[in-house]
Amino acid sequence: MNKVFLILLAAWLSACSVPQKSNPLVIDGRPEDISMDVSAIPDAIPRYEPWSASVNPESYVVLGETYHVQPSNKGYRQQGIASWYGTKFHQKNTATGEVYDMWAMTAAHKTLPIPSYVQVTNLDNQRSVIVRLNDRGPFHDHRIIDLSFAAAAKLGLAKAGTGFVDVVAIQPGDNKVDIDAALAKKIYYQIGAFATQENAVLLQEQITAAALSKSRIMPSETLESKLFKVQIGPISSVTEADDISAKLTEIGIKNGHYISE
Repeated sequence: MNKVFLILLAAWLSACSVPQKSNPLVIDGRPEDISMDVSAIPDAIPRYEPWSASVNPESYVVLGETYHVQPSNKGYRQQGIASWYGTKFHQKNTATGEVYDMWAMTAAHKTLPIPSYVQVTNLDNQRSVIVRLNDRGPFHDHRIIDLSFAAAAKLGLAKAGTGFVDVVAIQPGDNKVDIDAALAKKIYYQIGAFATQENAVLLQEQITAAALSKSRIMPSETLESKLFKVQIGPISSVTEADDISAKLTEIGIKNGHYISE
Protein backbone atom coordinates (compact mmCIF):
# COMPACT_ATOMS: atom_id res chain seq x y z
CA MET A 1 0.00 0.00 0.00
CA ASN A 2 1.22 3.48 -0.74
CA LYS A 3 3.29 4.71 2.25
CA VAL A 4 2.08 8.29 1.80
CA PHE A 5 -1.54 7.10 1.92
CA LEU A 6 -0.87 5.22 5.18
CA ILE A 7 0.69 8.30 6.77
CA LEU A 8 -2.28 10.48 5.74
CA LEU A 9 -4.75 7.86 7.00
CA ALA A 10 -2.98 7.66 10.39
CA ALA A 11 -3.04 11.46 10.70
CA TRP A 12 -6.77 11.58 9.87
CA LEU A 13 -7.62 8.88 12.43
CA SER A 14 -5.54 10.69 15.05
CA ALA A 15 -7.42 13.93 14.40
CA CYS A 16 -10.76 12.13 14.73
CA SER A 17 -9.77 10.77 18.13
CA VAL A 18 -9.18 14.22 19.64
CA PRO A 19 -12.22 15.25 21.77
CA GLN A 20 -14.03 18.21 20.30
CA LYS A 21 -14.47 21.21 22.54
CA SER A 22 -18.10 21.83 23.50
CA ASN A 23 -19.60 25.23 24.09
CA PRO A 24 -19.22 26.24 27.73
CA LEU A 25 -22.35 25.91 29.85
CA VAL A 26 -23.83 29.33 30.48
CA ILE A 27 -25.14 29.56 34.04
CA ASP A 28 -27.64 32.19 35.05
CA GLY A 29 -26.77 34.48 37.91
CA ARG A 30 -26.40 37.94 39.30
CA PRO A 31 -24.17 40.61 37.76
CA GLU A 32 -20.59 40.62 39.04
CA ASP A 33 -20.46 44.36 39.62
CA ILE A 34 -23.59 45.74 41.26
CA SER A 35 -22.93 49.46 41.36
CA MET A 36 -26.55 50.45 40.78
CA ASP A 37 -28.79 51.23 43.75
CA VAL A 38 -31.70 48.91 42.98
CA SER A 39 -33.85 50.55 45.68
CA ALA A 40 -33.85 53.70 43.52
CA ILE A 41 -35.29 51.87 40.49
CA PRO A 42 -38.95 52.91 40.24
CA ASP A 43 -41.74 50.37 40.02
CA ALA A 44 -43.49 49.80 36.72
CA ILE A 45 -46.45 52.13 36.20
CA PRO A 46 -49.56 50.28 34.97
CA ARG A 47 -51.03 51.56 31.73
CA TYR A 48 -53.44 50.16 29.18
CA GLU A 49 -51.69 48.08 26.53
CA PRO A 50 -53.22 45.89 23.81
CA TRP A 51 -52.89 42.12 23.96
CA SER A 52 -51.62 40.69 20.71
CA ALA A 53 -53.03 37.32 19.64
CA SER A 54 -49.60 36.29 18.39
CA VAL A 55 -48.10 36.88 21.82
CA ASN A 56 -51.12 35.47 23.66
CA PRO A 57 -52.27 32.29 21.90
CA GLU A 58 -55.02 30.24 23.54
CA SER A 59 -52.37 27.68 24.45
CA TYR A 60 -48.71 26.84 23.89
CA VAL A 61 -46.39 23.93 24.64
CA VAL A 62 -43.01 24.03 26.42
CA LEU A 63 -41.02 20.92 27.38
CA GLY A 64 -44.02 18.75 26.58
CA GLU A 65 -46.34 20.69 28.92
CA THR A 66 -49.36 22.59 27.61
CA TYR A 67 -50.14 25.99 29.09
CA HIS A 68 -53.44 27.84 28.57
CA VAL A 69 -53.25 31.63 28.43
CA GLN A 70 -55.95 33.30 30.50
CA PRO A 71 -58.34 35.57 28.57
CA SER A 72 -58.09 38.30 31.24
CA ASN A 73 -55.95 39.31 34.20
CA LYS A 74 -58.82 40.85 36.18
CA GLY A 75 -59.28 39.37 39.63
CA TYR A 76 -56.08 37.32 39.43
CA ARG A 77 -54.37 36.61 42.74
CA GLN A 78 -52.14 33.72 43.72
CA GLN A 79 -49.60 32.80 46.36
CA GLY A 80 -46.60 30.66 45.54
CA ILE A 81 -42.87 30.58 44.92
CA ALA A 82 -41.05 33.25 42.94
CA SER A 83 -37.68 32.89 41.25
CA TRP A 84 -35.59 35.34 39.22
CA TYR A 85 -33.46 35.38 36.08
CA GLY A 86 -30.44 37.49 35.33
CA THR A 87 -27.21 37.55 33.32
CA LYS A 88 -27.89 34.48 31.15
CA PHE A 89 -30.94 36.13 29.59
CA HIS A 90 -29.87 39.79 29.78
CA GLN A 91 -30.29 41.48 26.37
CA LYS A 92 -32.08 38.41 24.96
CA ASN A 93 -35.55 38.65 23.44
CA THR A 94 -38.59 38.05 25.65
CA ALA A 95 -41.88 36.47 24.57
CA THR A 96 -43.17 39.90 23.53
CA GLY A 97 -40.14 40.45 21.30
CA GLU A 98 -38.80 43.10 23.65
CA VAL A 99 -35.24 42.82 24.93
CA TYR A 100 -34.91 41.54 28.49
CA ASP A 101 -33.25 44.04 30.81
CA MET A 102 -32.37 42.57 34.20
CA TRP A 103 -32.32 46.10 35.64
CA ALA A 104 -35.93 46.83 34.60
CA MET A 105 -39.00 46.10 36.73
CA THR A 106 -40.34 43.21 34.67
CA ALA A 107 -41.24 39.56 35.14
CA ALA A 108 -42.33 36.39 33.36
CA HIS A 109 -45.59 34.49 33.90
CA LYS A 110 -46.82 31.27 32.34
CA THR A 111 -50.50 32.06 31.78
CA LEU A 112 -51.44 35.70 32.38
CA PRO A 113 -51.90 37.75 29.21
CA ILE A 114 -48.87 39.88 28.39
CA PRO A 115 -48.18 42.66 28.81
CA SER A 116 -49.87 42.85 32.22
CA TYR A 117 -48.99 44.46 35.53
CA VAL A 118 -48.86 42.69 38.88
CA GLN A 119 -47.99 43.56 42.44
CA VAL A 120 -45.56 41.07 43.96
CA THR A 121 -45.18 40.93 47.74
CA ASN A 122 -42.47 39.00 49.55
CA LEU A 123 -44.47 37.17 52.24
CA ASP A 124 -41.42 36.97 54.49
CA ASN A 125 -40.73 40.70 54.79
CA GLN A 126 -43.87 42.29 53.21
CA ARG A 127 -41.85 44.28 50.67
CA SER A 128 -43.90 44.93 47.52
CA VAL A 129 -43.10 45.95 43.96
CA ILE A 130 -45.13 46.42 40.80
CA VAL A 131 -43.70 44.77 37.70
CA ARG A 132 -44.69 44.57 34.05
CA LEU A 133 -45.12 41.05 32.68
CA ASN A 134 -43.48 40.79 29.26
CA ASP A 135 -42.20 37.22 29.13
CA ARG A 136 -43.22 33.58 29.60
CA GLY A 137 -42.00 31.33 32.40
CA PRO A 138 -40.78 30.08 34.78
CA PHE A 139 -41.05 26.56 33.38
CA HIS A 140 -40.34 24.89 36.69
CA ASP A 141 -42.82 23.02 38.86
CA HIS A 142 -44.39 25.12 41.59
CA ARG A 143 -42.82 28.43 40.55
CA ILE A 144 -45.48 31.00 39.71
CA ILE A 145 -43.43 34.01 38.56
CA ASP A 146 -39.89 34.72 37.34
CA LEU A 147 -38.71 38.18 38.36
CA SER A 148 -36.06 40.37 36.84
CA PHE A 149 -32.91 40.66 38.94
CA ALA A 150 -33.82 44.23 39.92
CA ALA A 151 -37.31 43.24 41.08
CA ALA A 152 -35.94 40.30 43.06
CA ALA A 153 -33.30 42.50 44.68
CA LYS A 154 -35.90 45.09 45.72
CA LEU A 155 -37.97 42.32 47.29
CA GLY A 156 -34.98 40.85 49.11
CA LEU A 157 -35.00 37.62 47.08
CA ALA A 158 -31.82 38.02 45.02
CA LYS A 159 -29.53 36.23 47.47
CA ALA A 160 -31.84 33.30 48.27
CA GLY A 161 -32.93 32.91 44.65
CA THR A 162 -36.50 31.98 45.54
CA GLY A 163 -39.15 32.93 48.07
CA PHE A 164 -42.84 32.85 48.88
CA VAL A 165 -44.80 35.69 47.32
CA ASP A 166 -48.30 37.01 46.81
CA VAL A 167 -49.04 38.02 43.21
CA VAL A 168 -52.06 40.15 42.36
CA ALA A 169 -53.00 41.74 39.04
CA ILE A 170 -52.97 45.54 39.04
CA GLN A 171 -55.02 47.72 36.69
CA PRO A 172 -54.18 51.33 35.76
CA GLY A 173 -55.20 53.56 38.66
CA ASP A 174 -55.29 50.74 41.25
CA ASN A 175 -53.69 51.24 44.64
CA LYS A 176 -51.26 48.71 46.06
CA VAL A 177 -52.83 45.82 47.97
CA ASP A 178 -52.06 45.60 51.68
CA ILE A 179 -50.85 42.29 53.14
CA ASP A 180 -51.55 41.37 56.76
CA ALA A 181 -48.03 40.93 58.16
CA ALA A 182 -49.24 38.76 61.05
CA LEU A 183 -50.70 36.15 58.70
CA ALA A 184 -48.48 36.44 55.66
CA LYS A 185 -45.89 33.93 56.85
CA LYS A 186 -48.41 31.08 57.27
CA ILE A 187 -48.05 29.23 53.97
CA TYR A 188 -50.02 26.08 53.13
CA TYR A 189 -50.20 23.88 50.04
CA GLN A 190 -53.77 22.87 49.20
CA ILE A 191 -54.09 19.59 47.34
CA GLY A 192 -57.81 18.91 47.40
CA ALA A 193 -61.31 20.17 48.24
CA PHE A 194 -64.16 17.72 48.80
CA ALA A 195 -67.90 17.87 49.35
CA THR A 196 -67.65 15.18 52.05
CA GLN A 197 -65.32 15.04 55.04
CA GLU A 198 -64.82 11.30 54.50
CA ASN A 199 -63.05 11.87 51.14
CA ALA A 200 -60.89 14.58 52.68
CA VAL A 201 -59.86 12.20 55.47
CA LEU A 202 -58.95 9.52 52.91
CA LEU A 203 -56.61 11.93 51.13
CA GLN A 204 -55.11 13.07 54.43
CA GLU A 205 -54.41 9.44 55.36
CA GLN A 206 -52.75 8.90 51.96
CA ILE A 207 -50.33 11.80 52.37
CA THR A 208 -49.64 10.88 56.02
CA ALA A 209 -48.53 7.44 54.81
CA ALA A 210 -46.12 9.25 52.45
CA ALA A 211 -44.38 10.88 55.45
CA LEU A 212 -46.28 14.15 55.10
CA SER A 213 -47.60 14.48 58.65
CA LYS A 214 -48.14 18.26 58.76
CA SER A 215 -51.61 18.52 57.26
CA ARG A 216 -55.06 19.72 58.17
CA ILE A 217 -58.64 19.61 56.93
CA MET A 218 -60.24 23.04 56.75
CA PRO A 219 -64.03 23.28 56.33
CA SER A 220 -65.16 26.14 54.11
CA GLU A 221 -68.81 27.06 53.80
CA THR A 222 -70.60 29.33 51.34
CA LEU A 223 -74.28 29.92 50.64
CA GLU A 224 -74.16 27.29 47.89
CA SER A 225 -71.98 24.55 49.34
CA LYS A 226 -69.60 23.30 52.00
CA LEU A 227 -66.11 22.05 51.19
CA PHE A 228 -63.45 20.23 53.17
CA LYS A 229 -60.01 21.41 52.06
CA VAL A 230 -56.89 19.31 52.57
CA GLN A 231 -53.85 21.50 53.18
CA ILE A 232 -50.22 20.72 53.99
CA GLY A 233 -48.32 23.08 56.24
CA PRO A 234 -47.49 25.51 57.56
CA ILE A 235 -44.47 25.47 55.25
CA SER A 236 -41.40 27.26 56.53
CA SER A 237 -39.16 27.41 53.45
CA VAL A 238 -38.92 26.84 49.70
CA THR A 239 -36.66 23.85 50.41
CA GLU A 240 -39.43 22.27 52.47
CA ALA A 241 -41.96 23.11 49.74
CA ASP A 242 -39.85 21.37 47.11
CA ASP A 243 -39.50 18.31 49.36
CA ILE A 244 -43.28 18.18 49.81
CA SER A 245 -43.74 18.48 46.05
CA ALA A 246 -41.37 15.58 45.42
CA LYS A 247 -43.17 13.33 47.92
CA LEU A 248 -46.56 14.20 46.43
CA THR A 249 -45.32 13.41 42.93
CA GLU A 250 -44.19 9.99 44.13
CA ILE A 251 -47.77 9.13 45.12
CA GLY A 252 -49.29 10.62 41.96
CA ILE A 253 -50.44 13.99 43.28
CA LYS A 254 -49.30 16.77 40.94
CA ASN A 255 -51.98 19.45 41.26
CA GLY A 256 -52.33 21.97 44.04
CA HIS A 257 -51.78 25.59 44.95
CA TYR A 258 -50.26 27.64 47.74
CA ILE A 259 -52.31 29.80 50.06
CA SER A 260 -51.40 32.21 52.85
CA GLU A 261 -53.70 32.82 55.74
